[in-house]
Parts: sequence; C-alpha cells; structure tokens
Amino acid sequence: MLANDYFDRLIAIMQEIKQHEIASIQQAAEWIADSIAADGLVHLFGCGHSHMLAEDVFYRAGGIVPVNAILESSTMLHEGAVKSSMVERMTGYAALILDNYSVKPGEVMIVISTSGINALPVEMAMAARAKGLKVVVISSSAYLTTESRHPSGKRLQDVADLVIDNHVPRGDALVQVPGSAVKMASSSTVAGSLILNMIMTTVAERLIARGVEPPIYVSGNLPGGFEQNMAYIE
Repeated sequence: MLANDYFDRLIAIMQEIKQHEIASIQQAAEWIADSIAADGLVHLFGCGHSHMLAEDVFYRAGGIVPVNAILESSTMLHEGAVKSSMVERMTGYAALILDNYSVKPGEVMIVISTSGINALPVEMAMAARAKGLKVVVISSSAYLTTESRHPSGKRLQDVADLVIDNHVPRGDALVQVPGSAVKMASSSTVAGSLILNMIMTTVAERLIARGVEPPIYVSGNLPGGFEQNMAYIE
C-alpha cells in the first residue's frame, strides 16, 4: 500500500537525521541559546513551501518566543505559485528583504532550501553573514552535484556557517506511482519540521543549563494562555 510505503520512507529519513545530524543540531542550538541569552533573536527564511517551516516555529504553542519569521509575501504561494518560483531565482533581492528587519551581530539566521541552488536563499545567507549573523542552513546533500543558479556558482551550503542535511532525495517526493515514471508525497516539510523542533528543544535545554528560563508560548486556547503569551509579546 502506498500509504505504508510513504510512512516507512519518512521514518527512514527521520532515522538518518537522528543518526547523522545530532552534532550539527546541537551546535545550532548552542548558537541560538547564545543569542537568546544576550536578548537576541533567531531569524528564519525560506521560499515557496520552505516558508512553512519558518512559520512552524513562529508564534506557536510550544515554541520559543524570540523567533522572527521573515515571511516575504512575494516568495510565498498565496500571491502566485509560479511567481514565487521566479522570485526565488532573482538576484539582488535578498538584501532588500533583510533590510526591513532589525538584525544584529551574534544572532542566528536559519535559511531553509532543500535544493540550495536558487539565488534568493543563497543571497539571504550572504546578506545575513555580512551583517554578522551566524547562518545555519537546512538543505539536502542530494543536490550537491547540481549546478547553482546563482551567478557566483555557489550553492546555499557553500555560504553557510553550519549545514544540517535534511536527507531528502532529489525531487522531494518519496512514493513511486505504479505504472508511472513519477513519484508523489513530499518529504522536506516533515524532515524540516523535525530538525527545527529538535533544534528548539535543545535550545531550551541549553538555556536551562545556564540558569535561564526559556521563554515558550503556550496555547491561547488553554486557561490563562492568552494572557501569558501577551506578557511575552509585551
């Protein structure tokens, strides 16, 4: 059954992440804990479907409070799916986006792109590093032999301080459709969400070890939850 095939392949990717990416996840968490302890933020950016991962840990029950999701609408699907793909390939735009946000040296930027070959994510990482941020990349090593679309020839992994492999196969889809050459059922969203939540839970551990209470949102649908969250926002 295709549903079981998809489940088993996802579990295999998750096991690869657990086996091979723990050290990188811990390093990312240490940098983020450093930033939060210094009253800083962690910033997240992704284009297309990758922007969902920036939202996944932003202003969410069970999520760390000092998270800034850079949700540039021109790169998101609701303003035109095809347009978002074209914008992702544009050069010269990332710095303009980043200039709309308050970022400071020592903070962390997480850039998410499974292929890591498009110009906008590459330049976002470059722009963040130029401002003194540590850049963590979530991408797939399956694309390391794929030519970059950035004029420099650099892929996202080439301009990062730290790379976390999401172990997603080329093309993203996992399940072979019987009688067809195509596959279906994406894997990058689940893999990316897993990595980000592993990072953020480790951030909380690191802060507690330093004697710092980790600021964490609770569900606004629980008694007192909305008031607690508003206190954090203030």
